[in-house]
Amino acid sequence: MATDVTAVLRQTYLLRSVPAGELEAIAALSRLRVFRRGQVIFTAGDPGGALMVVVSGRVKVVVRSADGGELTLTIIELGGVLGEVSVADGGPRSADAEALEECQLLLIPQDAISDLCARVPSVAQALLASIAATLRRLTEAASDLVFLDLPRRVAKVLLSQPRDGNGIIQPKISQEQLAHQAGGTRQSVNAALRGFERRGWIEMRDRALAINQAEVLRHFAGP
Repeated sequence: MATDVTAVLRQTYLLRSVPAGELEAIAALSRLRVFRRGQVIFTAGDPGGALMVVVSGRVKVVVRSADGGELTLTIIELGGVLGEVSVADGGPRSADAEALEECQLLLIPQDAISDLCARVPSVAQALLASIAATLRRLTEAASDLVFLDLPRRVAKVLLSQPRDGNGIIQPKISQEQLAHQAGGTRQSVNAALRGFERRGWIEMRDRALAINQAEVLRHFAGP
């Protein structure tokens, strides 16, 4: 198990430059947890406590309104990490995290990461770079919500999804998930998708969605 954990840690942007001995020590302090689909991993306001590495599955990070509205901030996949901000400032969680499917997460104690940052400058630099990337992404998302209409936001979300050789988005994404990422309702997202399909930009079949004209869709979405 230790060898597997070390290999997973080596895949992360944050820890890939850590010397082997240091990485093995971190692996020994870590623990693996399994979360079922739909299970809440943590909620906004919870104590930080640990950095989390996605070993398998996918995790969505969301903010929710008092009336049940939801906005997906990001989806984290294999090798991705959660909780960098709490590690950096010792504060509570700033959003909710939920398992999109059954997943395994490796929990690394916050103190272990803080000590490692003090000893290995490249880890501290990687942590700062990761937080900066998050800030840039959230700034762009906030700008999109203010300045782009919903169809253009939907187009940007579609283009950000992984696709196979036939342009089919994999794994499948539901219209509800699209709505949560684009900041709209399922009904308004459905209307946008139907408009794209009429123009031939996308094709929807058996709950799968294929992008036929990515460049046209990208031009529509804007810079």
